[in-house]
Amino acid sequence: MTRIALIHALTHSVEPINAAFARDWPEALRMNLLDDSLSADLARNAQGSGQGLDAAMHERFHRLAQYAVDTGAEGILFTCSAFGPCIEAVARRHAAMPVLKPNEAMIAEAAAGSGTLGLISTFAPTLASMPPEFPASIALETALAEGALDALNRGDGATHDALIAAQAVALKARGCQRIALAQFSMARARAACEAATGLPVLTTVDSAVRALRMRLA
Repeated sequence: MTRIALIHALTHSVEPINAAFARDWPEALRMNLLDDSLSADLARNAQGSGQGLDAAMHERFHRLAQYAVDTGAEGILFTCSAFGPCIEAVARRHAAMPVLKPNEAMIAEAAAGSGTLGLISTFAPTLASMPPEFPASIALETALAEGALDALNRGDGATHDALIAAQAVALKARGCQRIALAQFSMARARAACEAATGLPVLTTVDSAVRALRMRLA
């Protein structure tokens, strides 16, 4: 049985990816590692020293990944999209196994499509770290759904989804022909975005499961 390590920086990422695995790859054995201080520390570092993904943050990711490997994981999926360089460093260190950034598979699917892509995030640092990961051939517009993550933290999923859908509508007005939701925690808003815009909506969750299954199953 294939063992997959899911490493989370947000509690809200745990349910969407586990639900996707249960639906699309139930045979995989999942282990979940959560450090919910990662995102808060990243935001604090960025505001304070301005360094954000510093050497200490890289070391934390190395240790999380090594723990996963030591438990027998055959693949690692990180589920928070604001830590791209840290995850890339882990992938280089563990090159013999799949180590995926949360958005990696979705970006590949986006590159196979056409039309301006609207990228929505609820976590501001993601809009700094993620856009450079897209191929230059993709016309990209970005939007921050301010207040959505706070709403989700309060348990107000409806407001979370509505704020994201409102940004999807705004991106459509800016000429976007498809929408991408940058974080695993946002996957729950897919239906609201589709209903509000009539546009196709990509999520990181389903794309990631498909990619890992293709490489490991």
